[in-house]
Amino acid sequence: MPGDQLHRLRQERVDHRFKALPPDADGLTVGELAAERRDLFTGGFTTPVLALSAESVEHNLTLLQTYSERHGLSFAPHGKTSMSPQLFARQLEHGAWGITAAVPHQARVYRAHGIRRIFLANEVVDPAALRWIAGELADPEFRFLCYADSVRGVELMNEALTAAGAPRPLDVVIELGAGEGARTGARTEAECAAVADAVAAAPALRLVGVAGYEGEVPRADGGRVRAWLRLLIAVAGEFDRAGRFSALAESEEIVISAGGSAWFDAVADVFAEIPELSRPVLKLLRSGAYVSHDDGHYRHLTPFNRVPEEGALQPAFRLWAQVVSRPSAEQAFVNAGKRDAAYDLDLPEAQVVRDGRTGEIRPATGITVSALSDQHGWVRTGPEADLEVGDWIGMGLSHPCTAFDKWQLIPLVEADGTVTDYIRTFF
Repeated sequence: MPGDQLHRLRQERVDHRFKALPPDADGLTVGELAAERRDLFTGGFTTPVLALSAESVEHNLTLLQTYSERHGLSFAPHGKTSMSPQLFARQLEHGAWGITAAVPHQARVYRAHGIRRIFLANEVVDPAALRWIAGELADPEFRFLCYADSVRGVELMNEALTAAGAPRPLDVVIELGAGEGARTGARTEAECAAVADAVAAAPALRLVGVAGYEGEVPRADGGRVRAWLRLLIAVAGEFDRAGRFSALAESEEIVISAGGSAWFDAVADVFAEIPELSRPVLKLLRSGAYVSHDDGHYRHLTPFNRVPEEGALQPAFRLWAQVVSRPSAEQAFVNAGKRDAAYDLDLPEAQVVRDGRTGEIRPATGITVSALSDQHGWVRTGPEADLEVGDWIGMGLSHPCTAFDKWQLIPLVEADGTVTDYIRTFF
């Protein structure tokens, strides 16, 4: 990822667009503000403020790099989680092959910040998006792959790319669906073969592999997920025996890709069983939520719970909000709500309290977030709770994908409270 792209992010001016940043920082560049190394609690930040732990982010990046290397996997983390070029750069520095996208707009953000390898885990049928992709394919250093899961989709892609004068074929992988009632993807091996035949007949496309998302397997458990992954490998093997990858040079890789954030241990196990094919194989994992992890959904689902000897991810988010009302001994309200916190899977988890008078940080004993309004968090307090108006509550969040998207510039904070950088997002 070109360094000048990151440099430009540091030249952006801080102003009212970025909530929670110190009002007296208006006019400074992001780089200048970061250089001041302000304290999150005493440096003028307003509440609510979302912080990312610098140490936990680095730990998580290193852990997934080590895990992927240990299991012979390449890694294209899903960028939709953070939509942050700075974190993409860190992921690439930690060995990522490229970055995964879900929709064309995300790919445009990636390209605007110099990403050279993009895996778009969806079928693209929008003519305007395909015209843009055709233009990007003029860059010989750019690698772009996307799903194909229907004959009609292949026809639409071929028509649009041909009309746009794409300078080379678009690489596609056939998406195998995870079963009836699951999300996208061709449902059967026969349907996959029909889509592959359509790709072979489309001059503007080139078949390079197979892929899918095991997290959508109905009633997913270890056995069902592994059975579906073996079916994915079987489709790749059958395609290879049928000569469907003949458009690839002998040195080019057949792409076999899967892997969300809940079952990548199963992906590692089954991908280790991939037999020798006619060409090298790119075993591509796409997990994205690991970079920040969380204190709810992924804390329960992470594969590291099943394989603790491989390590453990660390939650990196903490949302700090201030107590603005204490109407009774059982009730308090903080100034963070749905505009600030992820809430689609679990409510925030009260973890610590920072005393508004002394600055002391203590466990949030007897304190529970019970509901969220647009701009308020409803807090229940038991008799053991020591909580006053003006205190700060630090909360863990559940579901990274709906936490990052509420904040455009997120302080990266060291354990002692020092803010060392600001993570820019583009949703």
